[in-house]
Amino acid sequence: MKLKESVKVIQKNKIYYILNDELKKKKFKPWLAPVLCFLYDQLMRKLIFPKNFKGSIAKHFEILKSLYQNIHSKKILEIATGSGSTAYLLNNDNSYTGIDISIGLLYQAVKKFEKNNFHDAEFFVADANDMPFSNDFFDVTICNLSLQFFSNIEIFIKELKRVMKKDSIFYCSVPLSEIKDIKVKIPIHGNLYSKEELKTYFEKNEFEFLPEQFENGALLYFEAKLSSNEFKINP
Repeated sequence: MKLKESVKVIQKNKIYYILNDELKKKKFKPWLAPVLCFLYDQLMRKLIFPKNFKGSIAKHFEILKSLYQNIHSKKILEIATGSGSTAYLLNNDNSYTGIDISIGLLYQAVKKFEKNNFHDAEFFVADANDMPFSNDFFDVTICNLSLQFFSNIEIFIKELKRVMKKDSIFYCSVPLSEIKDIKVKIPIHGNLYSKEELKTYFEKNEFEFLPEQFENGALLYFEAKLSSNEFKINP
């Protein structure tokens, strides 16, 4: 079963909403105003990547596609789905679940996954630090360019570990704290971490932290593996 037994949801316009104890939709404050969601892709392409990340969005998608190209017939969870760009990067024989706190962005994601012929794709309005899914469910988990926005990275990693199967992989891309040294008109908000800080957080929770060798501005690409013989850190 995908959802925890205690979780109740309703579906509207192909998006699932989690219900609270009064059976009303849980509400979240999205980081992007709903009226701007239709501009999200354009903002990423023309502003965030070249100005804030000092990187290339085309290269970003090439890197992600190379990482995902051999993933087939897996249960995939994407945390902070955004506008659904991974629909162009993942193989459509996978079973896809996406969560985000922005309803406006999820509407766009639904359209992209339908356009790219994903026959098994579901979308939830949900918080990364309190996911509604059962333990040990997903084969692959993904989070791109959003880890810095989560309120508590340690709670998130524990939730991530809970929903992942053993012998599964978490793929992540995130701006590093070094981006603070780059003078930009619109600074990146959130909790920015160094590579060593991320390594410490994940290894403390028994993940094997594996940085990729790709270079793209201030972005770090990494995998965190959760094995059946859980990775232990030497004391």
